[in-house]
Amino acid sequence: MSETEMAGALRETLWVVVKLGGPLLVAALVVGLIVSLVQAVTQVNEATLVFLPKLLVLFAALALLGPFMVETLNGYTHSLMDRMIAVGGQ
Repeated sequence: MSETEMAGALRETLWVVVKLGGPLLVAALVVGLIVSLVQAVTQVNEATLVFLPKLLVLFAALALLGPFMVETLNGYTHSLMDRMIAVGGQ
């Protein structure tokens, strides 16, 4: 396996990580920002108030994005296994 192929595999791996983790992180960030703005406006400073909305949004995001995440991991796994077979056949 040449250096360019390894670099391509690493790039694909990092892109899969971004595709899988990015939407969940953005959803948690948006909910945290909204709750913190509400806390600032109402002057309610409760640290545990953010936990339940984030948890509910992350569960909803996982439910909505689950098929996309499985499909992405499935495609990546097939690509990785094909590369392993190609390297073993050389």
